[in-house]
Amino acid sequence: MSRSRTADHADLVLTGGPVHTVDPARSRATAVAVRDGRIAAVGHAEVHDLIGPGTEVVDLAGRLLLPGFQDAHVHPLGAGLELGQCHLADTTDPAEYLRLIRAYADGHPETEWITGGGWSLEAFPGGAPTVDALDAVVPDRPVFLPNRDHHGAWVNSEALRRAGIDARTPDPVDGRIERHPDGTPTGMLQEGAVHLVGRLVPAPTAEERLAGLLRAQAVLHAHGVTAWQDAIVGTYANMTDPGPSYLTAIDRGLLTARVVGALWWDRERGAEQIPELVARRAELSRGRLRASSVKIMQDGIAENHTAAMLDPYLTGCGCPSDNSGISFVPPDALRTYVTALDALDFQVHFHALGDRAVREALDAVAAARDANGFRDTRHHLAHLQVVQPRDVPRFAALGAGANLQMLWAAHEPQMDELTLPFLGAERGERQYPFGDLLRAGAVCGAGSDWPVSSPDPLQALHVAVNRVTPDAPEGTPVFLPGQRLDLGSAVAAYTAGSAYLNHLDDVSGSITVGRAADLVVLDRDVFAGPAEEIGEARVLLTYVDGRRVHTAPDT
Repeated sequence: MSRSRTADHADLVLTGGPVHTVDPARSRATAVAVRDGRIAAVGHAEVHDLIGPGTEVVDLAGRLLLPGFQDAHVHPLGAGLELGQCHLADTTDPAEYLRLIRAYADGHPETEWITGGGWSLEAFPGGAPTVDALDAVVPDRPVFLPNRDHHGAWVNSEALRRAGIDARTPDPVDGRIERHPDGTPTGMLQEGAVHLVGRLVPAPTAEERLAGLLRAQAVLHAHGVTAWQDAIVGTYANMTDPGPSYLTAIDRGLLTARVVGALWWDRERGAEQIPELVARRAELSRGRLRASSVKIMQDGIAENHTAAMLDPYLTGCGCPSDNSGISFVPPDALRTYVTALDALDFQVHFHALGDRAVREALDAVAAARDANGFRDTRHHLAHLQVVQPRDVPRFAALGAGANLQMLWAAHEPQMDELTLPFLGAERGERQYPFGDLLRAGAVCGAGSDWPVSSPDPLQALHVAVNRVTPDAPEGTPVFLPGQRLDLGSAVAAYTAGSAYLNHLDDVSGSITVGRAADLVVLDRDVFAGPAEEIGEARVLLTYVDGRRVHTAPDT
């Protein structure tokens, strides 16, 4: 039995089921003891010696115990706020969207702006809904509804009028106003154009923001998530800065998760913002929060052709277009900024989907390594939709982490209708190369990008292993099967890997004596059942520091 040196009784013992420790020195056990919020012993029946009169004993009854999941890329405040607004993420039916929007507007007559979001691109031809549909259900108040990925927004005529957007309005340099042939706006705004309307939406109150954050924390705990990296701490487009809400939650003793904040890099500014980021890091690093990362969004998304590609997107006829996406930060400037941030011990968290953005981000990390040497900054690239084969080994060589959004690596309408036809066959084969990255030695973490996609790690693990979504119709082809991960590697990415990216690997990420008792109990041993059933598993119990923060109903 691995145990701490004292023989005092444990506060908590979980026993009677498989324990997957994510500790290479001892990968499996059947009992774990917790004392003072830390793992005190890992083993088998001998752990029962630590049970005393005040020990809480949890009978796992054959159910699996894992380290708590860690989400390395998530937007909790925005997700929590959307859950309390006009929430559209639970359907892909355009008629149902309009019914929900009308019902929300009718139920909130006092609300000046109808907002919320979460609609899916694949619900509409070309991923672009129209102003006319919104005007039919809400003609008299402005409507502003970001889509699921938050790289675009659907607006009505009143919102366009208030923003002064018409056929004469130029596109912003970092976005696009979708237009009819005569130049009039269609009601769909892309990337930086979202801000033209989003800046007018009234900000939620401080108490509404806190309620949204706590709502999101409860959802994440219910999915077994005990720590996360908030991927945008700052003000971006219509997204509210979560920093003050975290501090309020800390002051009121309400933040139970461990949180790393990625401070937003304003791409309309340059290096002059770095002293402000240093000050914000100090301001937002207390309690369970540490704002030690900086988020740089280098490109957009493939579905609206703003992800930065080395070669142009294809047109509907399969011919090369004149568009290869947007690099939001010029590559030479990116290298300068990342080098400066690295020298100040900031981690850089890149948004990089297209192969050009991935290469630009890796080049920036290389410049920082050349200038500063290898510092323990643990820069990482999120999304990684298209990666050139020659860039795959650079992750390990540069110490750049791969932040995987596992749930996206599957055939579904957004992939099959809005992405593959415009990437082409060769580029389409380079998507989400999780297996190649792992085999090349990259440190792999995992994140959900919620509310862009589900916060449920078990759904993501299912796709990582099967490359098919849990709800895929029978006969759905496996998406690039050579890039599948084995379950152990996928679980490691969502626990120890994300802990490493979050600089929490000395605290959590595995069930090891001395680590924090951040734990999750599933309703089954996913390692013992068919891979096709991973997505059916559910979280029953979640612990942070040995304290229960979630209990599933009927547990």
